[in-house]
Amino acid sequence: MLAALRGPRLFVLAAVASLLVAVAASVGLRAAETPLPRAGLELVAEDLPGALLVTTPPADEHRLFVVQQKGLIRIIKDGKLLARPFLSLRGQVATKVEQGLLGLAFHPDFSKNGLFYIDYTDRTGATHVVEYRVSADPDVADMSTARTLMTYARPSPIHNGGGLAFGPDRMLYIGSGDGGPGADPSNMGQRTDVLFAKLLRIDVDRRENGLPYGIPPDNPFATRAGARPEIWAYGLRNPWRFSFDRATGNIWIGDVGELTREEVDMIPAGVGGLNFGWNQWEGFHPFQSPSGAYAPPYVFPVSDYAHRNRCSVTGGYVYRGTAVPDLRGRYIFGDWCSGEVFWVSASPAPQRPLPVAGLEDVPSALSSFGEDPSGELYLTAAGKVFKIVGPGG
Repeated sequence: MLAALRGPRLFVLAAVASLLVAVAASVGLRAAETPLPRAGLELVAEDLPGALLVTTPPADEHRLFVVQQKGLIRIIKDGKLLARPFLSLRGQVATKVEQGLLGLAFHPDFSKNGLFYIDYTDRTGATHVVEYRVSADPDVADMSTARTLMTYARPSPIHNGGGLAFGPDRMLYIGSGDGGPGADPSNMGQRTDVLFAKLLRIDVDRRENGLPYGIPPDNPFATRAGARPEIWAYGLRNPWRFSFDRATGNIWIGDVGELTREEVDMIPAGVGGLNFGWNQWEGFHPFQSPSGAYAPPYVFPVSDYAHRNRCSVTGGYVYRGTAVPDLRGRYIFGDWCSGEVFWVSASPAPQRPLPVAGLEDVPSALSSFGEDPSGELYLTAAGKVFKIVGPGG
């Protein structure tokens, strides 16, 4: 998985390595997992234009929270879509191209402290990560409690990332894209002095050194001069959804490609400082020649796939529920354009993505997956929320 390829022989060696990886993955998958795992879809809610995320607070079995790009968070409570938004930032968020309200995460102690976090782009295009608290009404946020954790301007309206998630370590992880435009001309992916093209990690329960958050001391660049101490991993182009495997703590990332490839990356639990290669690599394929001081080692993805009628990976979850036995222990993800739902095993071994049978009718604009407290999976597509259920369910 680690590509320790240095010097002028980089691309010759990389081509050989990629070929061997592809052959090994192909052989391994041909001999296993037939027939394909099967699942079904159950419509949960619709009329949610621009739905980009579905998630739940910890241990909340009654509510699903749906993030809409235009700046709304809606609640589906016991199967019913509530009329009043949980939160509304209408008029405050930009929705051009890939901008908008993009991320939501609940504090691990949400049931006690009522804290939650959002990621959005404002009307100038700047990214904001903001903390809020729920009001006396548990289905409505208290807008007066906003506390900004991060604000940073972006060079273009694309590649914003925007995912948020708390890890088993209770730290808040933030996915940030390279900010565009195409091909990352400012080398954001390989620079460690910027927040772009990264997975960031902060402690929202502490404030230190004039920051509204704490820097975990085991962050890989916490004490390196000239580097941003918030960085956990780098070399990501546009991480569109990442998640933690609730059984292992491993992080799974869907990283959107540039020209021809989409990729799935994995970070072993507790391992910081990995470089996933953008903008030198796209999936298993070299993207451009190394420049300046940027050099391997890079980390190869677990899986990649070609565009063809596809265009943008949507990261998902390792399934740890019980309703769909065929999917247990598999990482489930999809493609925005085609609506296809794929799986790979929850292993770092390079492998080809395979389809989940029975999920061929997912609409395009497959924008996210979600996980409830029981480990069951949901997805948002074309303004609708679906639950992934057993075949024929």
